[in-house]
Amino acid sequence: ESRNREFDPLEFDRYTRLQELTRLMAESLHDAASIQQALARSLGDADGALAHQSRVSRDVQQALMRMRAVPFANLNERLFRIVRQTARELGKNAELDIQGSQVELDRSVLERIGAPLEHMLRNALAHGLETPEARAAAGKPHAGRIAVSLRQEANEIALTVSDDGAGLDLDRLRRRAQERGLLPPEALASDAEAAQLIFVSGLSTADHVTELAGRGVGMDVVKSEIGAIGGRVEIATTRGQGTTFTVYLPLTLAVTQAVLVRAGGSACAVPSAMVEQLLRLKSDIMAARFASGAIEFQDRSYPLYDLARLQGGAAEALAPGYHSVLLLRGGAQRIALHVDELLANQEIVVKAIGPQLARVPGVSGATVLADGRIALIVNPVQLMQRARGAPLREMAQPALAAGAAPLIMVVDDSLTVRKITGRLLEREGYRVLAAKDGLDALEMMRDVLPAVMLVDIEMPRMDGFDLTRTVRGDPRTRDIPIIMISSRTAGKHRDQAMQLGVNAFLGKPYPEVELLQHIANFLEMQRAPA
Repeated sequence: ESRNREFDPLEFDRYTRLQELTRLMAESLHDAASIQQALARSLGDADGALAHQSRVSRDVQQALMRMRAVPFANLNERLFRIVRQTARELGKNAELDIQGSQVELDRSVLERIGAPLEHMLRNALAHGLETPEARAAAGKPHAGRIAVSLRQEANEIALTVSDDGAGLDLDRLRRRAQERGLLPPEALASDAEAAQLIFVSGLSTADHVTELAGRGVGMDVVKSEIGAIGGRVEIATTRGQGTTFTVYLPLTLAVTQAVLVRAGGSACAVPSAMVEQLLRLKSDIMAARFASGAIEFQDRSYPLYDLARLQGGAAEALAPGYHSVLLLRGGAQRIALHVDELLANQEIVVKAIGPQLARVPGVSGATVLADGRIALIVNPVQLMQRARGAPLREMAQPALAAGAAPLIMVVDDSLTVRKITGRLLEREGYRVLAAKDGLDALEMMRDVLPAVMLVDIEMPRMDGFDLTRTVRGDPRTRDIPIIMISSRTAGKHRDQAMQLGVNAFLGKPYPEVELLQHIANFLEMQRAPA
């Protein structure tokens, strides 16, 4: 400083401590800006690398899909042979026309659709097409025509099976449904609703099952097979002119487009193919729609449900602001679905969920999200049917009032057995009463009597043998069917059970089909007149 005193302040800068700190701050800011620019360049490079990886992954995925894709024409010869053989055995003339057979499907989809398609063709010949004499009387060509056509629509394959036969006898379907108690005697279903009745188990316009038509397997099985691969079926029929079935199939079972939503505290995925429209409604309008139970949109009424409630949880209170509602279609059924939050619409990889969840209605698979969480792929229409009983338009079994379902008592000291067996029975439409041992069961039976009892042998306080003796010794309960289920399967245990009056004996683990068949048989015997 002293050396520079000969310079005027205008000729030589003087720096104070404040100026030094200010310049230091400016340099630090410049360094931070440089770092920011470097990070921005790195982020851009990372985005470019991710975009390139996404393109490579998509190319690999498409190549894998092409490897799995096979043309529908692989089924052509099989379908032609079915039509030829069935027509010859029925004494009818029929021509099969297949269009769009060059359309490619996932190999697993094609394998699963073969049997349902054969059944529909047999039905078209046996029930749809008239005899040559009847066709001549109706002024139709001597040979009937069955057409199978395929086309791709967005991420689905539309497969149409049509015939120029007599069409569905909707009046007869209504009468059969009323005879079975599926329709009240005074109810008159619309034509579209009546056509859906052919999917009800055991309901048919045929007078008897033959080896050609049905073979003991109804359209309910066809629909369940198609639904199991994420497809749906629609029907159009005109009396005297023919019937058309339209089956919508996914392009692949490995990858699908889905809408990710939040219901309660968990995320789940809804297939995009089901979504018709997305609505955003204010909370006051949403509350009014919940009060009315439906949403009107484009001249259609959509019954309104909350996804969290359908999954067995508690719905969140309607917060101020906007709420998301999905308008969904599954077959001929349409519903409006309120979700707590709409997360994203993206392509997901479908993972198998294993045999434990495979039988759960409304759950078709699962996927792993980017953050590692697992999200179930749900079908809200099936969840709605499980929660309230299937409505007429999508009826898969007779709709029973909650109090009309048979009551089954499960008596077992194992909590796991009680839960697993109870869930199995509830899925089949039964009401369940669980008891942890014989004394617990007898206390419950003071107030209500079950239609069938499932009883274990080894239990604390009162075992299964003592419980059976007590039940058979009471005039009020002696006629209740008892199915004993135990890991003790020796002849000595079986003989003792039968001597006490047990109606059936199953070993653990029991075959679910066999147990359900026993229950159905006992219930049928109770309904039969004495």
